[in-house]
Amino acid sequence: MNLKGKGCLIPIIIIAAVIIIGIALFAGNYNKFMTSEETVNQQWSKIDVQLQRRYDLIPNLVNTVKGYAQHEKEVIKEVTDARAALGGARTPDELAAADQQLQGALSRLLVIVENYPTLKADAQFTQLMDELAGTENRIAVARADYNNAVADYNKLIRRFPGVVIARMMGFDEKRYFETTPESRTNPEVDFGTDETSQIPALPGTGSQHLRLQPKGEWA
Repeated sequence: MNLKGKGCLIPIIIIAAVIIIGIALFAGNYNKFMTSEETVNQQWSKIDVQLQRRYDLIPNLVNTVKGYAQHEKEVIKEVTDARAALGGARTPDELAAADQQLQGALSRLLVIVENYPTLKADAQFTQLMDELAGTENRIAVARADYNNAVADYNKLIRRFPGVVIARMMGFDEKRYFETTPESRTNPEVDFGTDETSQIPALPGTGSQHLRLQPKGEWA
């Protein structure tokens, strides 16, 4: 091959090498985005499972309270409406708002329960509160895991050269599942004098606690 032929071949080799490197870089980043996004989706499904579990517990709790405190209609309605809002929520923002609404309604419900000693002593009520406390603990853990996964994903798609590929392929930032400071403080309600029944403050909450003689563990 003469020098002229070699001179034409070199640019072709360079272009081919650049294309191969670009494809490898693109594929590598795309696979990372897909893996990270799938992790976010998996963590979100864990939140969804625990929210559904709490959603299913609410009707039995409301019916039990009604049996002892029928005239507390306003608070009972708040809990029922908040449950409906949670059932209709779809996005992290909607779920966070509905979750906050439900927590507030449940807090007010627990406060009025203090006026009904017979209700507090009811075995079904105690069991429901144990299950609810365990579910709240699991929701908190699932929420923290989800937010960590979202943080890792968002960092990944913001870094160069990943940010270029992310924009080309439509990988958008994920929203955190966040609550307001007010919703992180639990009401202090005592359902017994046994010190072993104390639940530690939930992760990221204030120092107040529920004392429900828990069986379980918590987003």
